[in-house]
This record gives sequence, structure tokens and C-alpha cells, in this order.
Amino acid sequence: MEADFWRTRWQRNEIGFHQERPHDALARFWEPLALAPGARVFVPLAGKSLDLVWLARQGHAVVGIELSEIAVRDFHTEHGPIDGLDLRCGDLFDLTAGTLGRIDAVFDRASLVALPPPMRQRYAAQLAELSPPGTRTLLVTMEYDQSRMAGPPHSVPEAEVHELFGATHHIEWLARDSCLSDFPRFSQRGVDALAEAFYLLTRR
Repeated sequence: MEADFWRTRWQRNEIGFHQERPHDALARFWEPLALAPGARVFVPLAGKSLDLVWLARQGHAVVGIELSEIAVRDFHTEHGPIDGLDLRCGDLFDLTAGTLGRIDAVFDRASLVALPPPMRQRYAAQLAELSPPGTRTLLVTMEYDQSRMAGPPHSVPEAEVHELFGATHHIEWLARDSCLSDFPRFSQRGVDALAEAFYLLTRR
């Protein structure tokens, strides 16, 4: 899955993945990360997510990266300037620790699940490269029978999370919630069971 796939989705306004409110995982699981005031939070594959706004309003310095110029433009049009928020247009895989700057935490609710298996391995390696020791990542994945529906978003089972991140991160499983009723398009495409799983990853 190449960058042009996502640029085309935004050009066609095929953005069913965009949520009109911050993800519930933030209210449930962010406070236990115990980040210091002003901690710098990275949001990869950010789209025009309202998660960015929520994080900035907690007093964090927030940096997001997004491929689509349309998404970045729309975000700034809809929200205007927000103190402490830096949403960049670019390719996640072109970032270096130097160009990103030091980060203290990562919020991934739509990045890993957006990528097919070979790119998920590359993503995990890139996230480890960008994250200094101690960086905490709140990771949200989806789990369903992918023989019933092709992603994205893709199903990423718990075993794969450990395969991807176990060598570089301590992994704490937080919760798993059934959520099929929240995503009717999955039911429409034949999926009969869907869950979101939540993890806290701490860079070793």
C-alpha cells in the first residue's frame, strides 16, 4: 500500500476512518501514562484527527505527521492555529529523530491498523527509531476475521503486536472491547465480530 493510496482517499473524500470526536481511549487511558506537563506527543498518520486537539488541550506539545496536503489544509481551516500543535505534511518514513525532535509519548489509534503486514514491520522499526528510551505509546488496534473483509483498517492480533514491538518495547495489555455496533460498515461487509484492543508500549 503506497502513499498514493491515501492521497487518493483524501482527494475522493473517502475518509470513513475520520472520527468526529476524539477517540475514547484518550479519556480512558491517557492519564495513567503520567506524562509531565508540556510533554511532547507524536501522532503518526494523523489525518485531521480531533485527537490532536484533545492532546493539545491537555497542555502537551503535539506534533503530527500526515501525507495528505488536503487533510492538513482542512485541519487548519477547521480549527485555526492551536497553541503547542505542529501538524506537518510529509511521509512518516522520511522522518528522522533529528527532524522530528525528542518525543515523550506516541498516540497511535489509526496508524498500525492502516498498514498491510510488510509495512507494519517497517512502521514498528521506524517508531522504535524515533522513540528514545522511556517513550510511552498508547496503541489502539482492531481485531476481526479478515477473511470476511479486506482492510484497511486491518486486523492486528495481540500475537502480532508482540512480534512487532517485543524486542524494543515493554508491552502492557490494557483492555479489549467489542465494538461492532460502533462501526456499521463492518457489519455491512460481513464482519460478525469486531474488537478494539488497547496497549501501553514503553520503549526499552
